[in-house]
Amino acid sequence: MAAQKNKATTQKFIGIENIEENVVIIEGGNACSVIEINATNFSLLSKEEQDTKIFSYASLLNSLSFPIQILIRSKRLDITSYLRLLDTQAEQSQNPALSSQIRLYRDFVKELVKVNTVLDKKFYIVIPYNFLEKGIGAPKSSNKKAISSKDEFVNEARGALRSKTESLHAQLARLNLRARTLEKEELVKLFYEIYNGEEIETNQATDNIKTTLIKAKE
Repeated sequence: MAAQKNKATTQKFIGIENIEENVVIIEGGNACSVIEINATNFSLLSKEEQDTKIFSYASLLNSLSFPIQILIRSKRLDITSYLRLLDTQAEQSQNPALSSQIRLYRDFVKELVKVNTVLDKKFYIVIPYNFLEKGIGAPKSSNKKAISSKDEFVNEARGALRSKTESLHAQLARLNLRARTLEKEELVKLFYEIYNGEEIETNQATDNIKTTLIKAKE
Protein backbone atom coordinates (compact mmCIF):
# COMPACT_ATOMS: atom_id res chain seq x y z
CA MET A 1 0.00 0.00 0.00
CA ALA A 2 2.87 2.30 0.91
CA ALA A 3 4.54 1.51 -2.40
CA GLN A 4 1.38 2.40 -4.31
CA LYS A 5 1.11 5.70 -2.46
CA ASN A 6 4.75 6.48 -3.14
CA LYS A 7 4.34 5.71 -6.85
CA ALA A 8 1.30 7.96 -7.16
CA THR A 9 3.05 10.78 -5.32
CA THR A 10 6.21 10.50 -7.41
CA GLN A 11 4.19 10.47 -10.63
CA LYS A 12 2.86 13.95 -9.80
CA PHE A 13 6.34 15.43 -10.02
CA ILE A 14 6.62 14.54 -13.72
CA GLY A 15 4.23 17.30 -14.72
CA ILE A 16 2.94 15.44 -17.80
CA GLU A 17 -0.85 15.26 -17.94
CA ASN A 18 -1.28 13.36 -21.19
CA ILE A 19 0.13 12.63 -24.62
CA GLU A 20 -2.16 13.21 -27.59
CA GLU A 21 -0.68 11.80 -30.80
CA ASN A 22 2.58 13.77 -31.06
CA VAL A 23 1.73 16.45 -28.50
CA VAL A 24 2.82 16.26 -24.86
CA ILE A 25 0.31 18.02 -22.58
CA ILE A 26 2.07 19.57 -19.59
CA GLU A 27 0.58 21.06 -16.43
CA GLY A 28 -0.03 24.79 -16.29
CA GLY A 29 -1.41 25.23 -19.80
CA ASN A 30 1.73 24.11 -21.60
CA ALA A 31 2.47 21.56 -24.31
CA CYS A 32 5.35 20.52 -26.53
CA SER A 33 6.38 18.39 -29.48
CA VAL A 34 9.70 16.59 -29.85
CA ILE A 35 11.73 16.20 -33.05
CA GLU A 36 14.41 13.50 -33.21
CA ILE A 37 17.36 14.27 -35.48
CA ASN A 38 19.84 11.85 -37.00
CA ALA A 39 23.38 12.95 -36.26
CA THR A 40 26.06 13.66 -38.86
CA ASN A 41 29.78 13.10 -38.32
CA PHE A 42 31.01 16.70 -38.40
CA SER A 43 34.71 15.77 -38.09
CA LEU A 44 34.60 13.73 -41.32
CA LEU A 45 33.36 16.68 -43.37
CA SER A 46 35.70 18.87 -45.40
CA LYS A 47 36.49 22.40 -44.23
CA GLU A 48 34.06 23.85 -46.78
CA GLU A 49 31.31 21.44 -45.75
CA GLN A 50 31.88 22.24 -42.07
CA ASP A 51 31.63 25.97 -42.77
CA THR A 52 28.41 25.40 -44.71
CA LYS A 53 26.93 23.44 -41.80
CA ILE A 54 27.89 26.16 -39.31
CA PHE A 55 26.42 28.97 -41.43
CA SER A 56 23.24 26.96 -42.08
CA TYR A 57 22.86 26.25 -38.37
CA ALA A 58 23.31 29.94 -37.56
CA SER A 59 20.68 30.75 -40.19
CA LEU A 60 18.29 28.26 -38.59
CA LEU A 61 18.69 29.84 -35.15
CA ASN A 62 18.30 33.37 -36.52
CA SER A 63 15.12 32.40 -38.38
CA LEU A 64 13.33 31.15 -35.27
CA SER A 65 10.41 33.20 -33.99
CA PHE A 66 9.81 30.89 -31.02
CA PRO A 67 12.03 29.27 -28.35
CA ILE A 68 13.36 25.73 -28.65
CA GLN A 69 15.25 23.37 -26.38
CA ILE A 70 18.06 21.19 -27.75
CA LEU A 71 18.45 17.91 -25.88
CA ILE A 72 21.39 15.51 -26.31
CA ARG A 73 21.13 12.10 -24.64
CA SER A 74 24.04 9.70 -24.25
CA LYS A 75 23.43 6.17 -23.02
CA ARG A 76 25.25 2.89 -23.06
CA LEU A 77 24.52 0.99 -26.24
CA ASP A 78 22.57 -2.23 -25.68
CA ILE A 79 23.69 -4.84 -28.26
CA THR A 80 21.86 -7.81 -26.73
CA SER A 81 19.40 -8.10 -29.63
CA TYR A 82 22.25 -7.78 -32.15
CA LEU A 83 24.18 -10.60 -30.48
CA ARG A 84 21.05 -12.78 -30.53
CA LEU A 85 20.67 -12.06 -34.23
CA LEU A 86 24.25 -13.18 -34.88
CA ASP A 87 23.63 -16.38 -32.90
CA THR A 88 20.56 -17.09 -35.02
CA GLN A 89 22.46 -16.44 -38.25
CA ALA A 90 25.27 -18.76 -37.16
CA GLU A 91 22.83 -21.54 -36.30
CA GLN A 92 20.86 -21.21 -39.53
CA SER A 93 23.89 -21.04 -41.82
CA GLN A 94 24.42 -24.14 -43.95
CA ASN A 95 28.07 -23.23 -44.44
CA PRO A 96 30.24 -24.40 -41.47
CA ALA A 97 33.03 -21.96 -42.34
CA LEU A 98 30.62 -19.02 -42.51
CA SER A 99 28.96 -20.11 -39.26
CA SER A 100 32.37 -20.19 -37.57
CA GLN A 101 33.22 -16.70 -38.85
CA ILE A 102 29.90 -15.32 -37.57
CA ARG A 103 30.58 -16.76 -34.11
CA LEU A 104 34.09 -15.30 -34.08
CA TYR A 105 32.69 -11.91 -35.08
CA ARG A 106 30.02 -12.17 -32.36
CA ASP A 107 32.67 -12.88 -29.71
CA PHE A 108 34.75 -9.95 -30.99
CA VAL A 109 31.82 -7.52 -30.76
CA LYS A 110 30.86 -8.77 -27.29
CA GLU A 111 34.42 -8.35 -26.01
CA LEU A 112 34.77 -4.95 -27.64
CA VAL A 113 31.69 -3.61 -25.87
CA LYS A 114 32.81 -5.19 -22.58
CA VAL A 115 36.24 -3.51 -22.70
CA ASN A 116 35.13 -0.17 -24.18
CA THR A 117 32.06 1.83 -23.25
CA VAL A 118 30.06 2.30 -26.44
CA LEU A 119 27.60 5.17 -26.21
CA ASP A 120 24.56 5.85 -28.33
CA LYS A 121 23.86 9.56 -28.80
CA LYS A 122 20.39 10.85 -29.55
CA PHE A 123 19.59 14.43 -30.55
CA TYR A 124 16.22 16.10 -30.00
CA ILE A 125 14.62 19.50 -30.46
CA VAL A 126 11.80 20.26 -28.03
CA ILE A 127 9.26 22.80 -29.28
CA PRO A 128 7.09 24.41 -26.57
CA TYR A 129 3.58 25.84 -26.65
CA ASN A 130 1.89 27.95 -23.96
CA PHE A 131 -1.82 28.83 -23.73
CA LEU A 132 -0.84 32.54 -23.60
CA GLU A 133 0.14 32.29 -27.27
CA LYS A 134 -3.59 32.37 -28.04
CA GLY A 135 -3.68 35.92 -26.76
CA ILE A 136 -3.96 37.85 -23.55
CA GLY A 137 -7.74 37.60 -23.64
CA ALA A 138 -7.71 33.82 -23.11
CA PRO A 139 -8.27 33.28 -19.38
CA LYS A 140 -8.40 29.84 -17.82
CA SER A 141 -11.87 28.32 -17.84
CA SER A 142 -14.00 27.41 -14.83
CA ASN A 143 -14.36 23.86 -13.50
CA LYS A 144 -17.69 23.42 -15.32
CA LYS A 145 -15.99 23.83 -18.67
CA ALA A 146 -12.84 21.91 -17.74
CA ILE A 147 -13.34 19.02 -20.19
CA SER A 148 -14.30 21.14 -23.21
CA SER A 149 -11.56 23.61 -22.30
CA LYS A 150 -8.92 20.87 -22.30
CA ASP A 151 -10.11 19.57 -25.67
CA GLU A 152 -9.95 23.09 -27.06
CA PHE A 153 -6.47 23.59 -25.62
CA VAL A 154 -5.23 20.32 -27.16
CA ASN A 155 -6.56 21.32 -30.58
CA GLU A 156 -4.98 24.76 -30.33
CA ALA A 157 -1.67 23.30 -29.17
CA ARG A 158 -1.70 20.69 -31.93
CA GLY A 159 -2.28 23.35 -34.60
CA ALA A 160 0.37 25.73 -33.27
CA LEU A 161 2.95 22.99 -32.80
CA ARG A 162 2.29 21.57 -36.26
CA SER A 163 3.14 24.94 -37.78
CA LYS A 164 6.32 25.20 -35.72
CA THR A 165 7.50 21.66 -36.45
CA GLU A 166 6.90 22.07 -40.19
CA SER A 167 9.02 25.22 -40.14
CA LEU A 168 11.83 23.43 -38.30
CA HIS A 169 11.68 20.39 -40.57
CA ALA A 170 12.16 22.68 -43.58
CA GLN A 171 15.20 24.31 -41.95
CA LEU A 172 16.69 20.95 -40.94
CA ALA A 173 16.27 19.66 -44.49
CA ARG A 174 18.50 22.51 -45.68
CA LEU A 175 21.15 21.16 -43.31
CA ASN A 176 20.74 17.72 -44.92
CA LEU A 177 19.66 16.33 -41.57
CA ARG A 178 16.99 13.67 -41.37
CA ALA A 179 14.40 14.49 -38.73
CA ARG A 180 11.01 13.21 -37.62
CA THR A 181 8.43 14.24 -35.05
CA LEU A 182 8.04 11.62 -32.33
CA GLU A 183 4.61 9.99 -31.95
CA LYS A 184 2.85 8.92 -28.75
CA GLU A 185 4.47 5.51 -28.22
CA GLU A 186 7.94 6.92 -28.94
CA LEU A 187 7.36 9.81 -26.54
CA VAL A 188 6.26 7.51 -23.72
CA LYS A 189 9.34 5.35 -24.32
CA LEU A 190 11.59 8.43 -24.30
CA PHE A 191 10.20 9.79 -21.02
CA TYR A 192 10.29 6.34 -19.44
CA GLU A 193 13.99 6.03 -20.23
CA ILE A 194 14.74 9.58 -19.04
CA TYR A 195 13.07 9.06 -15.67
CA ASN A 196 14.21 5.48 -15.09
CA GLY A 197 17.52 5.27 -16.94
CA GLU A 198 16.50 1.88 -18.36
CA GLU A 199 15.50 0.34 -21.65
CA ILE A 200 11.86 -0.37 -22.42
CA GLU A 201 10.51 -2.72 -25.07
CA THR A 202 9.23 -0.82 -28.10
CA ASN A 203 5.93 -2.72 -28.00
CA GLN A 204 5.15 -1.48 -24.48
CA ALA A 205 1.41 -0.79 -24.19
CA THR A 206 0.87 2.97 -24.33
CA ASP A 207 -2.86 3.42 -24.75
CA ASN A 208 -2.87 6.37 -22.35
CA ILE A 209 -0.51 8.40 -20.23
CA LYS A 210 -1.53 6.49 -17.12
CA THR A 211 1.26 4.13 -18.13
CA THR A 212 3.70 4.50 -15.23
CA LEU A 213 6.61 6.72 -16.23
CA ILE A 214 8.44 6.32 -12.94
CA LYS A 215 8.79 2.91 -11.33
CA ALA A 216 8.24 2.80 -7.58
CA LYS A 217 11.11 1.41 -5.53
CA GLU A 218 10.31 -1.85 -3.81
